[in-house]
Amino acid sequence: MNTDPIADYLTRVRNAIKANHRVVEIPASNLKKEITKVLFEKGYIANFKFEDNGPQGSIKVALKYHPITKIPAIRSISRISKPGLRKYAGMDTMPRVLNGLGIAILSTSKGVMTDKEARAQNVGGEVLCYVY
Repeated sequence: MNTDPIADYLTRVRNAIKANHRVVEIPASNLKKEITKVLFEKGYIANFKFEDNGPQGSIKVALKYHPITKIPAIRSISRISKPGLRKYAGMDTMPRVLNGLGIAILSTSKGVMTDKEARAQNVGGEVLCYVY
């Protein structure tokens, strides 16, 4: 029983990057699938694959590294809104990660998106995590 599946997802990715793994396998959920799609669209992961094995399924994430220096594309990934203390951001209080160099992933009424997309669509929501 995991009380915070999103934090578990982020921790698995963080640990795999620190251990220089190429692929990490994560138990699937709809929210995790959407977060994975956002990370892929923004270029933080190389590829992903959804597998429907068992009742829950899994997500295989191929991590992205620089070809010469082997530095990971994800320098930092941290959970912001936790089950004990939810963090919400409106249009006027939308966070900027590293002054716009990183992304904040939000869960809005129009789906999971980055802070820049939420500003463009004029919506707010729950700040799930920061990635840079």
